[in-house]
Amino acid sequence: MATKLLLLVLLLTLLIVKDAQSVGVCYGRLGDNLPSERAVVSLYQRNGITRMRIYDPHQPTLEALRGTNIELMIGVPNDALQSLNDQNNANTWVRDNIQRYSNVRFRYIAVGNEVDPNNGNSRFVPFVLPAMRNILTAVRNAGLGNQIKVSTATYSGLLGSSFPPSNGAFRDNVRGFLEPIIRFLAQNNQPMLANIYPYFSDPGRNLPYALFTATQAVVNDNGRQYFNLFDAILDAHYAAQARLGGGNVEIVVSESGWPSSGGAVATVQNAGTYVRNLIAHVRGTRGTPLKPGRSIETYLFAMFDENRKTGNVEERFFGLFTPNQQPKYGQLNFN
Repeated sequence: MATKLLLLVLLLTLLIVKDAQSVGVCYGRLGDNLPSERAVVSLYQRNGITRMRIYDPHQPTLEALRGTNIELMIGVPNDALQSLNDQNNANTWVRDNIQRYSNVRFRYIAVGNEVDPNNGNSRFVPFVLPAMRNILTAVRNAGLGNQIKVSTATYSGLLGSSFPPSNGAFRDNVRGFLEPIIRFLAQNNQPMLANIYPYFSDPGRNLPYALFTATQAVVNDNGRQYFNLFDAILDAHYAAQARLGGGNVEIVVSESGWPSSGGAVATVQNAGTYVRNLIAHVRGTRGTPLKPGRSIETYLFAMFDENRKTGNVEERFFGLFTPNQQPKYGQLNFN
């Protein structure tokens, strides 16, 4: 009996370890005086960061990643989507940016980022799904279909309803764009990518709820208790997907973070609290109220402050490190 109990404990331990996720970090380059690509890769390694997201097939970064243990999410920029509606161009893209780097550990290809019928990226809407299809075909023809997943990065701006989370639904004029993408992902066992930022959901109304520090449930959604805004937004995405045939499509959080300057609640203290608590939450196996009992694959935005980013001023202050490679929030445990 004791032997059986010991085996059961070992099995459960192995399952928990298998499900636990390391937290990745997005590497943007829109900043002055940033370290060299090789120095950046070394910084990832020194801090135990084993997953990276980049937004284009940047050759110096890919060269620096050769032979490392860092898994990579590589992006297809929005302005490249139209060309990849041609299968030959997609084959060439995969050959030049994936197969050429056989000793880089590619994990995902993000075909487009935050394409939305309602913003400045609306002109790319018709090109996303054909590009995804062609890239996946090229990946499979290269014999890499079991290694690399193909998706696109969405964001919470596509939601028309998110409260309570079970009422999550995409905007009316977004559904025609997303439904065929979601069905394509479901049919091909590919995940959805979603950029999720409690910071951009009016966190000042209930800062503890946004920072994972609420001591009691803030939202009761048909018996599901929500203690943090991150889970509520993520589950709203799941609910919205389910309405379009994607209830079983896993969501990978391809960006999340908090700025340290540029707004009323954009402070070093709040950003550090959010980052530390997010890491602990997604690495654990509690999951969300709708999808409990598992960790949440997540990529923090971003490695560095990027002072050349346009838009609201806080967009420039999401970095975990300063350009001289000093951590803003102390030593973080990404694994």
